[in-house]
Amino acid sequence: MNKPLLVEIGVEELPAIPFLNELPNIEKKWLNILEEYNLKTNFEFFYTPRRLVLWHREFPIKQEDIEKEIWGAPKSIVEKNKNALLGFAKKNNINVEDVQYKEKNGQEFLYYKTLIKGKESKELLPEMIEKWLKSLNFGKTMKWGRCEEEFIRPIRWILCMLEDEAITFKKFCTTSSNFTLPHRVFKEKIFIDFVGKYFCELDKKGVIVFQKERKEKILREIKEIEKKEDVKVEIDNELLDEIVAITEYPTALIGKFDEEFLALPQEVIITSMKEHQRYFPVYKNNRLTNAFIVVSNAFTDNFEYIIKGNEKVLRARLSDAMFFYKNDLKKGLSIEGLKNIVFMDKLGSLYDKVKREEKIGEYLADEFNLDKEKIKKAINLAKADLLSEMVYEFTELQGIMGYYYALAQNEDKEIAIAIKEQYTDIATNKISAILNISKNLDTILGLFSIGKIPKGNKDLIWIKKSCKSYH
Repeated sequence: MNKPLLVEIGVEELPAIPFLNELPNIEKKWLNILEEYNLKTNFEFFYTPRRLVLWHREFPIKQEDIEKEIWGAPKSIVEKNKNALLGFAKKNNINVEDVQYKEKNGQEFLYYKTLIKGKESKELLPEMIEKWLKSLNFGKTMKWGRCEEEFIRPIRWILCMLEDEAITFKKFCTTSSNFTLPHRVFKEKIFIDFVGKYFCELDKKGVIVFQKERKEKILREIKEIEKKEDVKVEIDNELLDEIVAITEYPTALIGKFDEEFLALPQEVIITSMKEHQRYFPVYKNNRLTNAFIVVSNAFTDNFEYIIKGNEKVLRARLSDAMFFYKNDLKKGLSIEGLKNIVFMDKLGSLYDKVKREEKIGEYLADEFNLDKEKIKKAINLAKADLLSEMVYEFTELQGIMGYYYALAQNEDKEIAIAIKEQYTDIATNKISAILNISKNLDTILGLFSIGKIPKGNKDLIWIKKSCKSYH
């Protein structure tokens, strides 16, 4: 006989990245436990930032009884040594008179068949749920209160119900029950008297349990904004997954920022939006425009204050970026400061590395009859943006900012492109290719010279990755 099973683990807000990294394994680990306990059935897994949900439409109320065959020594050995029979009975906790002989492969053996009675599911579920939670690997875990057990975030409630029966147990310092919590704007608990009511009751109280439905809602509302505003929104799927993971009732909204900030390189604006604020950039006529999409988690009809709040935050971010950008343009690209940055013990500073790369570049320029001065200039300027205020604030823009600063001081465009491409696997011109080869060759030779050789899966600062080709 089967009944619907609902398990909800209520937690404080889950951090999106570690959760999404483990997400592909969460269902597999529950499936492994179902198989281990002989309770394998179809199920679905849902999540919000505050809950992990296992939903079985049909779950066995008890394990199936299992017939177990136990084989012992051959009869020929037992007839010579009676202790073999006694040992077999003692080992398997059975009476000697219950042991039989049975033929297998033309020979008789000690044999006993027993029936292992299946346990009721509600007796097993507490242990199964605990084992599942402890199997999840989110990286860093934490303790809370006086609880000795650890999890990615404190567990605040556990709902476990088999049809209309609450399964009560205590795990992770939390006693399970038949209640859940709604969206944070509501304070009262929601008591569930039948598992089938769970999803609609939460939906009424600002929680869309189905992650697929939350994603569809976001995309649908973005489409509506695109149509209304005559714009195009750039959807980053990884960012979208993050937003789905951190919202229970998402609403897509459009905000604006001052046009003066469009003077910044667009990578700066986009990085400020996506990496720091989880906004989607907006384009008009194929050009970045002064708008952004923010996805709110508020359960309200008044979003004006949310839009204004996010506009204020982004304005502050972009104001800082503009300040850094103008300061960097005044200073220009220089490598003197690289003397104070250690590349690696025994291999000197980044300045020393640049000078070694320069010699490699000169040699390659002679070998391939290329413009030696351009190559030297590209190598000398390649790491200069590491000293910039912008890259200090936005490390992911290294190389990209060097490209813009090189153009601003009227360097050859090929040189600027080479600076931009140095952290990629792309080389669209010969200067870029030589710069990358010089950089990686110096890294490989330098590390081997001091005995830093990659072994197995240990690859100090990506020596293997440095062994790549450019076309």
